[in-house]
Amino acid sequence: MSELKQLPLRLHHHAYTTDDHEINRRFYEDVLGLPLKAMWIEHEVIDGEDVDLGHAFYGLGDGSSLAFFNFSDPEKQRQWKAKEQSLFIHISLLVEASTQNEIEQRLIAADLKPFKMNHGFCQSLYIRDPNGLMLEFTVDHENADTMYAQRAASASHDLDRWIRGDRVTNNPWRES
Repeated sequence: MSELKQLPLRLHHHAYTTDDHEINRRFYEDVLGLPLKAMWIEHEVIDGEDVDLGHAFYGLGDGSSLAFFNFSDPEKQRQWKAKEQSLFIHISLLVEASTQNEIEQRLIAADLKPFKMNHGFCQSLYIRDPNGLMLEFTVDHENADTMYAQRAASASHDLDRWIRGDRVTNNPWRES
């Protein structure tokens, strides 16, 4: 199968649930510094049922958003609430090193405990939000374009290797 003629332009939004819009707003707006860009109060018919929901959008630099649903019906909120996931299910946001440092300081000032990980091709700062969503703030390595080009050139081969059981690393930039 061939690649799309035009790839999607950018992420529009990533949706998650929140049990408390005000606690969520304090984390995203007051602690992280992401602006509340829109709050949609909507009435929907979902699976034949009337549903009232609040849908808050927090802005990112490219115009995309992190969006959070809350349902007025406590049973729907319980039923549709996102489950806390492992580190391996997360949102990664590309930031400049100065922004990552500022976010880290904001989190520490809010008595939260972020952690860092060096992946070789990028340096990441992780924190779990009040809803259980894992966030990663990523600073690409200064040579990331070259690194990604090398991985792109062998991507199909590397995927095939993995599927066949070959686990030899192809990340020479990561510290052991």
